[in-house]
Amino acid sequence: MSSKLEAMKPQRKIEMFSSTYFGACTLGGVIACGPTHTSVTPLDLVKCRRQVDAKLYSSNLQAWSSIFRAEGLRGVFFGWAPTFVGYSFQGAGKYGFYEVFKYLYGEQMAPNMNKTVVYLAASASAEFLADVALCPFEAIKVRMQTTLPPFARSLREGWGKIVQHEGFGGLYKGLYPLWARQIPYTMVKFATFESAVAQIYKTLGKPKDSYNTLQQTGVSFLGGYIAGVGCAVVSHPADVMVSKLNSDRKAGEGAGQAVARIYSNIGLKGLWNGLTVRIVMIGTLTAFQWLIYDSFKVYLGLPTTGGH
Repeated sequence: MSSKLEAMKPQRKIEMFSSTYFGACTLGGVIACGPTHTSVTPLDLVKCRRQVDAKLYSSNLQAWSSIFRAEGLRGVFFGWAPTFVGYSFQGAGKYGFYEVFKYLYGEQMAPNMNKTVVYLAASASAEFLADVALCPFEAIKVRMQTTLPPFARSLREGWGKIVQHEGFGGLYKGLYPLWARQIPYTMVKFATFESAVAQIYKTLGKPKDSYNTLQQTGVSFLGGYIAGVGCAVVSHPADVMVSKLNSDRKAGEGAGQAVARIYSNIGLKGLWNGLTVRIVMIGTLTAFQWLIYDSFKVYLGLPTTGGH
């Protein structure tokens, strides 16, 4: 398998930190995030519905069984289109800008800065921009998945309805909570991944370059899963609030007012609804994202992320 990966590498190597390199990382982010998020739509669908109404289903299995009996496989993957488009855009920004900011902060502006600080700053900056692209599609996805009967049956219909009734601002009313969820999430995701990968190689007792590309991408998968568990826990309360705000924010209600009203209804315990499902979903998702992303980099003749 390793020899096949080596054989797949192009002959002309991409120059590190060139515009082509950052473009390749951006494309790698699209490939890593869009398909993986779409693949876990069934988990996301049930998670969002249970966050909004904890009494709707007695268990995850009961939820999937009920949805499948009523609507078939299409119902189980309901909301896949805004998920695919939104997280493809987000992946482009998340990974592409992360590489840009990591180079800018760690190599150009402050070469002696602690690496963990660089990872945290770069990932926060990248996610801030990536969420601007994600927000409209996240709003449509959540509205589709959490309203029964559905607010809309397709991405196009959902976009049209929100713009018609609320203007373009309606697509961004969840931006602040999205930042509150995604920026800490991504900071944990990238900083924990980089630290986990470095620790794995340290534990193995040999430098990264002594391992073949298949082994290195295996380390990326393991480091990604470790990072994903941390991401899920840190960002879960904000994730619940994003779902609530997109499904239950009243016309003319300010963001602060809406958050206070929703919190008074669900309390601290309600902010942790669906955590187990999200740990499984995000842990698996993050692991495969890093595996795909670093495998794509290997294919292009670039080094895997972390462990240097």
